[in-house]
This record gives sequence, structure tokens and C-alpha cells, in this order.
Amino acid sequence: MAQPSDDEIAELNAQLAEHSVTRRPTVPALEERLFRPMPCLDHGFVRVVDYMGDDSAVVQAARVSYGKGTRTATDDRGLIRYLMRHRHTTPLEMCELKLHVKLPIFVARQWIRHRTASVNEYSARYSIMDREFYLPRAEDLARQSSNNKQGRGEVLDAETAAEVLRLLRRDQEQSYETYEKLIDEAGLARELARMNLSVGYYTQWYWKVDLHNLLHFLALRIDPHAQYEIRVYGEAIASAVKAWVPHCWEAFEDYRLGAFTLSGPMLAVVRRMLAGENVEVANSGLSKREWTELMDTIRPGAT
Repeated sequence: MAQPSDDEIAELNAQLAEHSVTRRPTVPALEERLFRPMPCLDHGFVRVVDYMGDDSAVVQAARVSYGKGTRTATDDRGLIRYLMRHRHTTPLEMCELKLHVKLPIFVARQWIRHRTASVNEYSARYSIMDREFYLPRAEDLARQSSNNKQGRGEVLDAETAAEVLRLLRRDQEQSYETYEKLIDEAGLARELARMNLSVGYYTQWYWKVDLHNLLHFLALRIDPHAQYEIRVYGEAIASAVKAWVPHCWEAFEDYRLGAFTLSGPMLAVVRRMLAGENVEVANSGLSKREWTELMDTIRPGAT
């Protein structure tokens, strides 16, 4: 990751030096993370800049109560697990997280498909884009998958990877040189000059989202099938969420990340198996793909 500038370091130190007195609930584990960048990829980061609520806020919303009263941490954990298990999502919307994110534009365009957050992005109409672009590590360069239209397959050999990185760097640097000439020499408006930059360049935004929608985002973006580049950001955010709302995160891991939803026909197959019937793909009533998914879940390695 590129080293932060002197101005960025000064801004961070100023934020870390500030202290506020508040009556609202705070989470010490997340307070320690406030404003501190979590490095992502080569030049990116995620940092928590603000939050509202905690595990108790979820419970309070579910019970519509004034305060903690006489309930115990065990009671709170049990209720949160019940809410997650039965997908009662509204209480989770009472918690919010605001992040400052620096990320490649192509990752941002994938990210923005989650239309459930408030976003304010760096404007290349008003400001000059930084000369920072994403270059993958050689081990992250792979061929197109032969059986997954939106995934990677075999990793490139060292010689091919080196040539790919050379071409990527050459084109990125050339596009920025052209960008500078269009602005400095031709006097072209910034809103037009920016069109020449590739989606490999970095942008920044503030992203504010409630806990329910954040967990949905993470369920998709930290999944092993997610694109590596956005998964890096998802994992950084997940570490902050785990510190922020540990009971919610535990329930999320148990009932979402570590769970598998059975369709009606899948459930019927499982019941037939439990009754002692010999069920195979041919007499299961499932498609081959659905059968494989079920077997991979209940009989790992069987397929």
C-alpha cells in the first residue's frame, strides 16, 4: 500500500486526538478503530468514520424499550439469534456504519450495485484525479474460467503474468499522461478529461449503511465466489463489524454465512434419506446442479 501523505497523516492525527462526551452508547472495540485506515489492495483502504448503535440498540428496537432494564447479556444474545434465525431484519436497521473507502473504480462500480446505502463519491468534475491505479499481484492474475463466465481459472505462469503487468502499467501511465495534457495544455474541462482514465484508477467515497443491508452486502462480498478485489474490502469491513456488534456477527455467521437454505424439493430429498430410502440424482426430482449443491452440503466430497 502506498504511504499516506503528510497532509493525510496530519488529518488522521487530528481526528485521533479529538475526544467527545456523549450519552449515546459507544463500543470501545470500535472506538479504537475509528479513523484508522485498514489497507486494501495496493493503494486502497477502508476506515470507520462514524457509527450509531450497538448490539443493545438492536435488542432495544425489538423490544421497543427505554433502556437495558434488568435483562442480561445472555438474554440479548438469545434475542438477537432469534431475530437473525427468523430473518426479522427491521431491528438491525437501527444501527448504522459510515465508512471512508478508497477503491479502484471497477470495484466501486460493482459495489454500487448494492442500492441500499447513502454514497458521496469524490468528484472528478471538480478535482484532479490522483495518479494512483491498481496493479494486481502476479499471483492474482488468472485466465478466464472455462465453466464460470464471471470467474477466474488457472493462474498465469510467471512469464505471462510479468508481461500482463507490464502492459497494464504502460496503459495506465499513458492514460494519466494524456489526462494531464488535456487539462494543462489543451485546457479541457475536467469533466471531459476524466473520460480517458480507466476503471483501474482509484476513487474515494463515504458510504453509510444500516446493519441489515451491510450484512447482506457482506454475505455476498466475502463469499469465496466473490471477486477477489471486492472481497478484500468486504473482509476489512467484516473485521470492523465483528468488533462493533459481536452478538449480531456471531448470529450472522451461524445463520447466514455458515448456513445453507434448502428448497422444498431439497427438503423432501433429505426427508426421504432420513426415512431410509435410497435416493439418487435420477429419482430425486432435482436438477443435476441442485442435486450437486445439496450433496456438497450434506455429504462433502461425495460428488
